[in-house]
Amino acid sequence: MSQVSRLRKSLSNWKCKAVDQTCKNRYLRRELKRVKKDRDQLKTKLKDTQSCQHQLANQSQGLVFEHKESLVFLALLLFLVAHIGFRAVSRVLGVFAKFFGLNKAPCPQTIINWVTRLSMVRIQSLPILTEIDTQQAPFYNGMIWMIDMSIALGTGKILAILGLNVRHHQFSPNAPGFENVHCVAVSVADSWTGDAIAAFIKQIISVTGRPAAYLKDGGTDLKKAIRLLKDEKLESPAIDDISHVIANMLKHRYHHHPFFETFLSSCGHISGKLKQTILACLAPPKVQTKARFMNVHRLIDWADQLLSLSPPGAAAKGSILSKLRACLDKLPLCKAFIKQFKSDATPLLACQKILKTKGLSYDSLAQCEPHIQAITSSGLRCDFQSYLQKQMEIAKTLNLDKVGLPISSDQIESLFGLAKQHGTGQIKDADRIALRIPAMCGTVTLEDAKNVLGISVSDQKEVMDCYTSIIKQRCQILTNSDHLESLGTEQSRKHVTLIPMTKNRSKNDESTDISYYYPDSYVPDAIGQYG
Repeated sequence: MSQVSRLRKSLSNWKCKAVDQTCKNRYLRRELKRVKKDRDQLKTKLKDTQSCQHQLANQSQGLVFEHKESLVFLALLLFLVAHIGFRAVSRVLGVFAKFFGLNKAPCPQTIINWVTRLSMVRIQSLPILTEIDTQQAPFYNGMIWMIDMSIALGTGKILAILGLNVRHHQFSPNAPGFENVHCVAVSVADSWTGDAIAAFIKQIISVTGRPAAYLKDGGTDLKKAIRLLKDEKLESPAIDDISHVIANMLKHRYHHHPFFETFLSSCGHISGKLKQTILACLAPPKVQTKARFMNVHRLIDWADQLLSLSPPGAAAKGSILSKLRACLDKLPLCKAFIKQFKSDATPLLACQKILKTKGLSYDSLAQCEPHIQAITSSGLRCDFQSYLQKQMEIAKTLNLDKVGLPISSDQIESLFGLAKQHGTGQIKDADRIALRIPAMCGTVTLEDAKNVLGISVSDQKEVMDCYTSIIKQRCQILTNSDHLESLGTEQSRKHVTLIPMTKNRSKNDESTDISYYYPDSYVPDAIGQYG
């Protein structure tokens, strides 16, 4: 056989082998693809089965969090309703982790981030209007703004504005609570003057509209701010808080009383003598020196009850009564003063309780009338009647004389106290307190939890980076003395400001109905235009 024939035969054999091998490889590839597909499907089914088995096993023991917002919702409830700290919330969730189907409980910092993001959500969740020229088209947003300031550690001073439905007493028979108010804005600054407060309120009015009225204490800075807004045609009626008004009336009446200082001095001496003794249960209540007349009636009630324990007549030597009389100091000399103060304060406080609960209206005023007539000091009685008459004129202007005008700002003052004690630790940083205030208003819902998860890290960082924490400064300075001079830089004096923005706001050109705060749907009557 020639060489050419051998090559042709070899080539033919090679072609046959190649065709056979190609067919085998094609078949193997198809089979391998099918096997891999079946394997992946079986793996997916196995994971689903194991997941269902795990859920069924956990459901037999307790609640299972199928969605993360449920976990966020529970954590927010523990902090804002149960009022336990961030570390305590983390520990509680850790204890019940296996019952909730959690692999790991959120750490305290995660819970802090959730609360901070809830504050950001709350600031932007108030139904407000698009930005307009308030000079040309003034309007009212159907809310009463409670305005107050508070100090904390550091140079920062907190200014907060809470919104309350102007017709709260038409929807609820009780006094407003935290669940009925909304934080309109909160800001921290080194100082707040009347001009600064007016500028801040004007900035908010440009977004939310004018409030139906302002509810405030008797601070001079707040009075000046309201006056400046009036000069710019942005005024609203100013309601004076009843607690501060009554405290100032009692102060003007009794601050210079000849026995007032003797009474306070005796209470201090009695406290020192009773403590660490068998009579410690009779020690006087603690009354703060600042705004003393807000709570001095408690001291008066205590003194009256204490003196009633010592009836006229001699006491047996070595008896408990003799020991008590030895601790009374000059308090028995103040009996007339105590009786006079109590005869004036008790009716005023009774009226205060009625008006805080029901608001100022014709009905509540009629309930207060017997107590007003029981005030023994005629000057004090006339001043209180003048105050009620002035507030009633505001109620008529707002068409609330039959519904009830809110005249108490206890909510914002209580909110400051709660924010300072809850979730701030030992260092009461004003900026950290301000970040908690919006979250503590209103009622926590699952929708809030979903919105919290919708806040990105960058959005939160934008808010958090605007101020310098005192805790961070403390750690930096105490560990490195070279950073001491950095306290004088502008970076160290930045503070928190949370205000509503116009982005994603309602485009309605009229006042927004805010009756969603209350269970009964009601569209309030149009508020009378004034100003």
